Amino acid sequence: MIPLKDDNPTGQFPLVTIGLIAANVLVYIYQLTLPSLQLEALIFRYGAIPYNLTHPLAKDLLYVTALPAILTVFSSLFLHGGFLHLASNMLYLWIFGDNIEDYLGHLRFMLFYLISGFFAALFHTLADINATIPVIGASGAIAGILGAYLVLFPRANVSTLFLFIIIVRIIKVPAVLILGLWFLIQLLNAGSGGAVAWFAHIGGFLTGMILIKVFRSAPRPARYSGLR
Repeated sequence: MIPLKDDNPTGQFPLVTIGLIAANVLVYIYQLTLPSLQLEALIFRYGAIPYNLTHPLAKDLLYVTALPAILTVFSSLFLHGGFLHLASNMLYLWIFGDNIEDYLGHLRFMLFYLISGFFAALFHTLADINATIPVIGASGAIAGILGAYLVLFPRANVSTLFLFIIIVRIIKVPAVLILGLWFLIQLLNAGSGGAVAWFAHIGGFLTGMILIKVFRSAPRPARYSGLR
């Protein structure tokens, strides 16, 4: 099931959401201009490497990052490993990010995004503190948005492309179903290895669910006054 759009209107222009999408696309275009060795160097210099994060004073680092290790948690959010990696992340950010930005406001949404990305990287790091492969991509921060959306708008309908063998349909699915299924997939695959940072997704999602409740205590638009 591939989400296409939701039926959840917003009251303000999603400035930060569009800005994040633009920044990620521009960085990816820059990545495409680099020869393979320079691209690899870029990823290792600006990606979040668990070993560097957990051994900040170590003298035996295999890869020295361009930034202090803790800051690579944020720079890594703007790097992607391929077109599908970028496209899927930006699709989810576009569909679900505007509503969370509308609820929180521009500045608090940006803070929410960065905090979600930070704790997503932390979860990933704790799963293997000695890993030397950098984690890259916006999916951990976007997972935080998905967790917040599940808390705030579980009954919102999401138009979804349903593919099963030769059956192709666009159906409306409640957010609680599509996001719950997404999270279940992350849980089932956690620890399976491969190129996907499953624990980052889980950590980001749980962070978003908790963090949106913390942010609820601040003033929000009157149109959301009915949300508990």
